[in-house]
Amino acid sequence: MAASLQDIQRRIASTKKTRQITSAMQMVSTSKLSQIQRHGGSYTVYADALHDVVAHLATAHINNVSGTLLEQRHVSKVGFLVLSSDRGLVGGYNSTLLKELMARITERQLTPDQVVILAVGGNGADFFKKRGFDVAYEYRGVSDVPTFTEVREIVKTVTTMYDNEVFDELIVGYQHFVSRISNEVHLEKMLPVSTEDLEESKDDSKYTADYEMEPSAEQILGVVLPQYAESLVYGAIIDAKTAEHAASANAMSSATDNAEEIIDSLGLQFNRARQSAITTEITEITGGMAALD
Repeated sequence: MAASLQDIQRRIASTKKTRQITSAMQMVSTSKLSQIQRHGGSYTVYADALHDVVAHLATAHINNVSGTLLEQRHVSKVGFLVLSSDRGLVGGYNSTLLKELMARITERQLTPDQVVILAVGGNGADFFKKRGFDVAYEYRGVSDVPTFTEVREIVKTVTTMYDNEVFDELIVGYQHFVSRISNEVHLEKMLPVSTEDLEESKDDSKYTADYEMEPSAEQILGVVLPQYAESLVYGAIIDAKTAEHAASANAMSSATDNAEEIIDSLGLQFNRARQSAITTEITEITGGMAALD
C-alpha cells in the first residue's frame, strides 16, 4: 500500500506542475489576444476607409475593368490561401478549418491539379503536402501580433501570383474571431475583387457629389485596387491570429480545469488509500494483542 500511496503522490505532484504550465500559457495567450485586438481595431479604420474609396470608384466611375483586379477570368486553377497556426495546443482551431477547406474543394469537384495552395502556418502546409496538393507558397513564423511590414512579403506574393495567372481565383480560408469563446470558419473569395460585393456594401450617404479626377478614375483605381487586395489579405491574417490566441486561451483554460479535476480525484484516492492503510495497521495490532492474551 505504501508504494501505491507514493505513486499517487507522484501523480499529484506531476499534475500540479502541468496545471502551473497550462495556467501560465492561458495568461500569455490572453495577453496576446488583448494586444492584437487593440492593433486590429486601429487597422479596421484604415481598411474601412480604403474600402469606401474603392467601392465609390469601382461602382460609379469605371466601365472598363480589363487588366484590373476586378476582371473576371476563366477559372482554370483556384488558389486557396490557408491561414493556420504554426503550433498546436489550440484545440480544434486547425482541424476545423482544414476540414472545411477540404469540404469546399470536394464540393467544387476540384482535383489536386486544379488547386494551388498558399499556406501561412505550418499546420496547413503540412496537411496539404501529405495529401498531394501543390503547395506553391508557404510562410511559417508569423509573429503573435503581425504588422503590415512583417507580412508585406505574403500579401505581395499573393497578388503577384494572381497577376501572373498562377491561379485565376483566390479563396482565403481562416478562423474568424467572433468572441473570446467562439470562432467560425470563413472561406471568402478575395480575388478577383467582386463589384457586386462592393456595390452592396457601399454607403451612398457618404457621397453627395460627383468629382472630377486627375488622373482618370481608371488610373487611380489601378493604384488603389492592389492596396485594397493587400488590405483584405492582411485583415484576414489579423483576424486569424486573433482567433488563434482565443483558441489557445480556451484550450489552456480547459486543460487547467481538467488538471484541477484530476488533482481532486487523486487527492480523494490518496485519502482513501491512507485510511485503508491505517485501518489495516490497527486491525493487525488488535489481532496481535488478542493473540498475546
